[in-house]
Amino acid sequence: MSLRTLASFALAIFLGLIAVLLVRGVLNSQKTAPVQAAAMTPVVVAMTPIERGVELKPIMLKTVNYPSGAVPAGSFQSADLLVGKNLPARTAVRSLAVNEPILASKLSGADNKTNLSGSLAQGMRAVSIPSSDVVAVGGFALPGDHVDILLTRKVGKGDNETTVTQVLAENSRVLGVDQMSDQEADKPLVSKAVTVEVTPDQAQAISLGQSVGEVSLMLRSSADVGALSRKLTTVSDLAGPGARKAAPVRRAPRVASPMNSGLTEVKVTRGVETSGYSVRAF
Repeated sequence: MSLRTLASFALAIFLGLIAVLLVRGVLNSQKTAPVQAAAMTPVVVAMTPIERGVELKPIMLKTVNYPSGAVPAGSFQSADLLVGKNLPARTAVRSLAVNEPILASKLSGADNKTNLSGSLAQGMRAVSIPSSDVVAVGGFALPGDHVDILLTRKVGKGDNETTVTQVLAENSRVLGVDQMSDQEADKPLVSKAVTVEVTPDQAQAISLGQSVGEVSLMLRSSADVGALSRKLTTVSDLAGPGARKAAPVRRAPRVASPMNSGLTEVKVTRGVETSGYSVRAF
């Protein structure tokens, strides 16, 4: 084989190696580019299951990276912000699962009090309703459930007095039953008071309603978030749209009998039946 042929083969092999290296470099840059472009943010999560009321310890926590655009609101970027030195102890107000982000709304306040106010949504209020087994749906209204709040009262005066039931609030979250606010509770509990989350205006209406009538709760399905179609129900609504009113009693005019002018014949019609009576005229 001539020297020129060997040189051509060597040059072809060299150029082939350069082409392979260039292609590999391009492919590697395309794989790593999206990872490098996505900004990551550390988020503190639960390393082990944390039950409600348990004080946070460093061994319970770990930090994982979240895409910066998917960081949960109220999360912490460092465990030192939760269990660092010179910081008051923090306890869980809700049970936390493994790898669940630690959020401020799921922890007690900085003073280590498990405050109910920490679980209220922005702009909402908590109001308590005196409860019984009837008012609280037999004790099945538990923390975390949603209820409609109804008021039954009398309106009008004298012969015009009637009873109505009106809706004071819809789809309200039950915050607590007596002094229990554990949303993991799953057993019926007959209590003396039920605390619900409502707007300030609804809180005022409920407070006033308790003084003029009976307030009761209507338990919703966990998947039902629709508005109620009827806001007010009266006694006449109980008869239903197809109910027929009783036929009025029709009285025939008094006619003097030819047989006896001292008697008057009166005809009374009830429905489709007519009856005749003879009465003495005065």
